[in-house]
Amino acid sequence: MRIIRTVAELRAALAPERLAQRSIGLVPTMGALHAGHRSLIERARSEHDVVVVSLFVNPTQFGAGEDLAAYPRDEAADAALAEQAGADVLFAPPLEQVYPDGFATTVHVAGLSEPLEGAQRPGHFDGVATVVTKLLNMAAPDAAYFGQKDAQQALVIRRLVRDLDIPVRIVVCPTVREPDGLALSSRNAYLAPAERERAVALRRALDAVEAAVAAGARDAAIVAGAGRRAMEPYDVEPEYLALVAADTLAPVDHVEGEVLVALAARVGPARLIDNTILNANANGRP
Repeated sequence: MRIIRTVAELRAALAPERLAQRSIGLVPTMGALHAGHRSLIERARSEHDVVVVSLFVNPTQFGAGEDLAAYPRDEAADAALAEQAGADVLFAPPLEQVYPDGFATTVHVAGLSEPLEGAQRPGHFDGVATVVTKLLNMAAPDAAYFGQKDAQQALVIRRLVRDLDIPVRIVVCPTVREPDGLALSSRNAYLAPAERERAVALRRALDAVEAAVAAGARDAAIVAGAGRRAMEPYDVEPEYLALVAADTLAPVDHVEGEVLVALAARVGPARLIDNTILNANANGRP
């Protein structure tokens, strides 16, 4: 596996592959790689001749007072995991390669960027959309891979790719979980043992929501209430637990068709998110 630092070097490395009509898969990451990232890399490996993993902690998607400085960084460990999972290239650019002096452009995806995470973290998705647009232009992959845990992010990226006519296929892969159901996240590293036990509240809330719909509940307030009650024994209060249309993120009053249940909560120093998709026509999860 090659470690590449500059955009020019990345394009030079991929040009002959593209000329030979070899397909390229991109897995964008902020490092602190775990089994969830591994699953994305392995999926890309199974579908492409060349796999590029980007490693860049993007400052523009962190708000004031967020954990940019504390965000876990271990390039050696990340490189080892990426190589083991099948990456051919680790693209780990310094800040000035991504945001050179005088950089003044922002990509904003209206509508999908404002609710849920966007309301809690103003400007977050502008940072995400901008850096992903740049990474797609830098690597020009055939497909790029993201996790379902970040469901709103995936919707934002799909929309920007469509609206800006970027010729790439966006692949959203299932959330990878711990045995007790906690979604894997780089921020899980912040959790002390007691906090780790409480963090399972997010999965328990989603379990309760799914069970309520499977039992016939359709009123969104009732379904959300079941999720909130499931979190109470863990002393975890959600920042939001919302039922929204899975394609537009518009709030829903009634569970019909595909509905995204999006959830965020702070456990100790970690802010965690999770989600599930309900399908009432399938009697619960699709």
